[in-house]
Amino acid sequence: MVSAARGRIIGVDAARGAALLGMVATHVIPPFDDQGRLTTAHLVAAGRAAAAFAVLAGVALTLVTSRAAHPRTSTFVRAVCIGAIGLMLGLTGTPVAVILPYYAVFFVLALPLLRAPRWVLAVVAASALLAEPLLSQLVRPHLPEPLMSNPSFDDLVVSPWRLTLTILLTGYYPALAWIGYLSAGMLVGRLDLRSTRVAGLLLGAGAAVAVAASSLSWLLLGPLGGRDALLAADSVLPGVGPIAPGEVPSLLEGGLYGSTPTQSWWWLAVDTPHASAPLDLLHTTGTAVALLGAALLVARLGAAAAVVIWPLAAVGSMTLTWYTLHAWVLSTELPRGDSYAWLYLQQVIPMLVLASLWRLTGRRGPLEAVISALARRAVYQPPPRSSSA
Repeated sequence: MVSAARGRIIGVDAARGAALLGMVATHVIPPFDDQGRLTTAHLVAAGRAAAAFAVLAGVALTLVTSRAAHPRTSTFVRAVCIGAIGLMLGLTGTPVAVILPYYAVFFVLALPLLRAPRWVLAVVAASALLAEPLLSQLVRPHLPEPLMSNPSFDDLVVSPWRLTLTILLTGYYPALAWIGYLSAGMLVGRLDLRSTRVAGLLLGAGAAVAVAASSLSWLLLGPLGGRDALLAADSVLPGVGPIAPGEVPSLLEGGLYGSTPTQSWWWLAVDTPHASAPLDLLHTTGTAVALLGAALLVARLGAAAAVVIWPLAAVGSMTLTWYTLHAWVLSTELPRGDSYAWLYLQQVIPMLVLASLWRLTGRRGPLEAVISALARRAVYQPPPRSSSA
């Protein structure tokens, strides 16, 4: 949700647009249908869309700040603005698990990394994706229960410590783990994203990582007995309560709430959406990188791909505006009706059409424009006055 500067890379915007449409799908369409089967929307997008948002935010952060004179100041201002919007959305009662307050913290955590060498970004990404979940599993039993409602200004005043722990460790998008997504995206952003070879490598490497992570999870949970161990464990879902054995399969399919139960180490073997377990984080990093590679390649097909790429890129160039509007709309009226697919189309068709029309004006999205103006103002230095003779 960082606005890119001039000379936008249309494939990056298209990937961001696809990620937003995936998130909208998981917000509007239930995880299971009437027969108890996982819906296509959740099978494809659950966990992956939000992770792609974070990885692509890292890519955009690198692109935006690479030539900025004061990258840390402007990024901090953007973080404050995004956090404020997120905390306001928390007051609306939206059913969406609002990611913006977490995003704000992601950006603050990324401030020391803006000019860091590539090897530092790689170490931070690997540590957050692989080591942080293990440390979290040890620490979380000694921490307060997470806030199960969206963070808001009320929480900032009433329970700032619990809010801090929720955003950093125990919430839906724990920042100390998700900074791995952002760091991976920042590393990818250092590559030549206009190169067809790089795009192909991103697609292939991302897909390979995703498949390897899921395959390892299947091996650990199946042949090596992890699923049976989870069925036998007396696990407690953080912020929710005890898990009955019969609920374990649906949780493994449908997803968790940002962290794993701490009663069994086997939970760290899952690649369940929003588990923030190592294999979940690796799998979704891989799918995000593969999505970017695919979007970059499709964008190179020229006019034949314009009908797909242009609307997605238009949405992706103003994701903060559309995400905020989407979350607010769902706070005014919960989805109703027989066809969730139709409800989804009611959300995304206006997005695609209006965003495409807006893109023709050459302007930033409304919220993106306001935040960019504030960031520029924060770093503006008036020219020195010339002394008269």
